[in-house]
Amino acid sequence: MSERWARAVLSTYSLAGSLAYPVIGTYVAWRSSKGKEDPVRRRERYGRAGRPRPEGPLIWLHAASVGETLAVAPLIETILGYGINVVLTTGTVTSAALANERFGERVIHQYVPLDLKPAISRFLDYWKPDLAIIAESEIWPMTILELGKRRVPQVLVNGRLSDRSFASWKKRSYLAEALFENLAHVVAQSDLDGKRFAALGARPVTVSGNLKVDTPPPPANERELQALKRQIGNRPTWAAISTHDGEESVAAEVHMRLRARHPGLLTIIVPRHPDRADALVEEFSALGLKVSRRSAREAIAADTDILLGDTIGEMGLYLRLTEIAFVGRSLTGEGGQNPLEPAMLDTAVLSGKNVQNFRDSYQRLIQRGGAKLVRDRDMLAGAVNYLLLNDNVRHKMMLAGNATVGEMRGALARTLKALDPFIQPLIVKSRLKGTR
Repeated sequence: MSERWARAVLSTYSLAGSLAYPVIGTYVAWRSSKGKEDPVRRRERYGRAGRPRPEGPLIWLHAASVGETLAVAPLIETILGYGINVVLTTGTVTSAALANERFGERVIHQYVPLDLKPAISRFLDYWKPDLAIIAESEIWPMTILELGKRRVPQVLVNGRLSDRSFASWKKRSYLAEALFENLAHVVAQSDLDGKRFAALGARPVTVSGNLKVDTPPPPANERELQALKRQIGNRPTWAAISTHDGEESVAAEVHMRLRARHPGLLTIIVPRHPDRADALVEEFSALGLKVSRRSAREAIAADTDILLGDTIGEMGLYLRLTEIAFVGRSLTGEGGQNPLEPAMLDTAVLSGKNVQNFRDSYQRLIQRGGAKLVRDRDMLAGAVNYLLLNDNVRHKMMLAGNATVGEMRGALARTLKALDPFIQPLIVKSRLKGTR
């Protein structure tokens, strides 16, 4: 009964997608007007190729956005080293820019096609991938089913399931099984993620750890970094990074509480979505705070209260300006953001308690003393104040965070081991092609 029900639901999903396909252009055009789509490459969202397909074996690797793209970058480099072609799909303009910056012409980047049968079929008919690798938690029903029909092996890497996603799938376990049975292998981030995928019908499941641990720290332009350090001088600093709506206000309030105790205090605020910068400047100015916007290259003056990091791709720069970082989407948001980047850069990590999406990373950091969770604004202010006053405690946290990241490394090697049965035949195929 449940199997028939799953087939019926998926058939309805497929039919609804096909019916919606002719009018979906309005939605894509709206996203384009908001800067969320590349207007020049909108056709790729319908599965229309923007590049010629190269000869030989080809792997389709999908990473949703910037974070996932960074996580799988070392994996892509390894695959390219085998002489295998890679089509990398992402869903955002920023991740497309990152892919171009990181790989250039070595990788074929395409925007991921909409999860509608006409778009997916057109994409697969053109690219004919020999293997599909999906990063983290991108479960698209039509994509999975169409790959399954074509008997293309599908492997989920760096897999994770948040509490909310797992609960949602659990309520529809019949549907989860119908989809997850198409996956040839799931490589999960943590033991808990692995158990969750197995409970939903995925087989086989192995655990690799988090691929983000095996990536290098985010870079910084050395000239820009030194210029900012000269402007800041010996002023005390702390940062609130990857913040979501409401957390910037909390950071501003913490700044106002602490600046009398720490003369010259500079607060660095890096919103997750820089397009909110205008509203934030208005809000901070109304509080009597002087703001320097990074996007406008405004100098940090002696009376600057807040450096607003409203740029993309400069997290490594901001983190190198401080030794204390609060990681957002954890006080007013849900799920948390990645704490590994600040830990890699010798930063004492603070966070709210809503870190379900990065539970394993936070647990390890907290156990080793590299991170501390705070309950609310008052507790955050107290923690920042304490760390600014106590150099030894702060430096111990910084060292513990870096050491924890070192202990967590190895996910790339474990992921490659899981992928080996799927990639080895493609390596042989590529070499045979080269000898003809």
